[in-house]
Parts: sequence; C-alpha cells; structure tokens
Amino acid sequence: MSQSTPSSSSSAASAEKARPRRRRSAAPPKPRKLPPYNVVLLNDDDHSYQYVIEMLGKIFGHSPATAWKMAREVDTTGRVVVFTAHKELAELKRDQIHAYGPDRLIAHCRGSMSAKVEPAPQP
Repeated sequence: MSQSTPSSSSSAASAEKARPRRRRSAAPPKPRKLPPYNVVLLNDDDHSYQYVIEMLGKIFGHSPATAWKMAREVDTTGRVVVFTAHKELAELKRDQIHAYGPDRLIAHCRGSMSAKVEPAPQP
C-alpha cells in the first residue's frame, strides 16, 4: 500500500487561503481646507506712506511697488486687504501690525496702525 502525501500544490493553496485578503477601502477623505481670512489695514492720518511701505515689506514681504499700491489704496478708500490666510495666521499678522510701533516721521504719532481680520469671500 502506498501512503498518500500532500502535494506541494495543495500546500500552496492552503497558504493562500490562510492569508487575509486586503479589502479595497474607499478613497481616503481629502483634508478640508481651512476657510480664508483677510487682514485688512485701516487708514488713519498718523502714519506716512514710507511707514506703511516699510511695515508691509517687513511683516508680509511685499515689494516696495506692491506696498506703495496698498498704501495708496488704504489712503484713498480707508482700507486695504494686505494678506489672506487661515484664521490663526491672519490673527498673528494683524497682531504684528498692531505691535509695529509708531511712525518716527510723524511727531504726533503715538502707536501702530490699526488692522482687523475678517472672513474672506469664497469663490
């Protein structure tokens, strides 16, 4: 009498059955973007164009040409959006404007310019 031994092909099949199958999961959820907020610089008569241009360059990295356009807009319209980001970063940049200090070119200037954070329009 002959003994039957399991063939190598049947042991391979057993090993495949033992492996758990990978399930196809749904696509991972896309991260939601944080809503944008604008930093709005407000006009006053206590700061020079030179101060505004310097401040916008140091805090936001705006070029002198861009900063001059923003200074002109805040002077003529009373406000200008100088930066847009998520809320925490916008609040930090607003606080940096408030901490920038007085304009050394204007004797009666006692402090920094004013700015506020407001939700940006979404497309």
